[in-house]
Amino acid sequence: MRYFSVLAEELNFTRAARRLHVAQPALSQQVKALERQLGVELVERTSKGCALTPVGRAVAEEARRVLREVAAAEERVAAVVQGREGRLRVAYTRSARGGVCDALVTEFRNRYPRLDVALQTGWTSHNVAELLAGRLDAAFVRPPLDVPGLDCRIVAEEELLLAVPAGHPLARTRARIGRHRIADEPVVLWPRQNGPGMHALITGQLWPGRSPRIVREEPDDEQLLLAVAAGYGIAPIPEGRARVFRIPGVCLRRLTAPVPTVTLGLAHDPRTAPPAVQLLLAMAPRLTGSAGA
Repeated sequence: MRYFSVLAEELNFTRAARRLHVAQPALSQQVKALERQLGVELVERTSKGCALTPVGRAVAEEARRVLREVAAAEERVAAVVQGREGRLRVAYTRSARGGVCDALVTEFRNRYPRLDVALQTGWTSHNVAELLAGRLDAAFVRPPLDVPGLDCRIVAEEELLLAVPAGHPLARTRARIGRHRIADEPVVLWPRQNGPGMHALITGQLWPGRSPRIVREEPDDEQLLLAVAAGYGIAPIPEGRARVFRIPGVCLRRLTAPVPTVTLGLAHDPRTAPPAVQLLLAMAPRLTGSAGA
């Protein structure tokens, strides 16, 4: 069909053969084979080249349509293979909605509009379990991860602040707070199982060499800050989340050096991740490489 379509455009065997990068006899044989297959003459040979018969003109039009459809199908297949089309399942982590991860996904969707990005939100431990079970292709998590088989790219880092009740003595100062001043304070935190790595990272930075006196656990950052406002205790919280909620009755304070920080990672299983994950990673900012096992 392609040979005949080019010949129908050129109406000259020599020019058509040159355009197809084949010998003229080979082109003639292909056209004759098509005529035998259809049982009708498609081309009238002339001294100046050739002309299409009425049937030949109809076949040429059909050939052009078929070739357009084949080209479109090939493009769709290539888009799927390259990750530009299909479906990508991504999870946010609850402690980092907004900011870098939302901006990255929005930009990714704009750049690859034919890719269906299915989104959900979960704690780091849940997202890791979903990745390992094959129900997610990529997930934002809070490193460090100790999960063999998963790759984790660090995409953001932020300072860890201290949320204190407005009536607490620590709220009266604007100076950075030393760790010795929070050593015995009651603490509100989220359950360790939500993100064991981040939980250990936070407590290790704020209460080095000892365990915090956790008096209450809350399921998410908003409830955590509400508990602080109610006077249950102090709470560490990433700066981005603290600025989003701005709960009345809560004051935010910074700690002395070494300044505590937490990171945000984009994790995937390289053994099962579709090509679209590499496109997402290519757009993600790179800070310190990777984190995890």
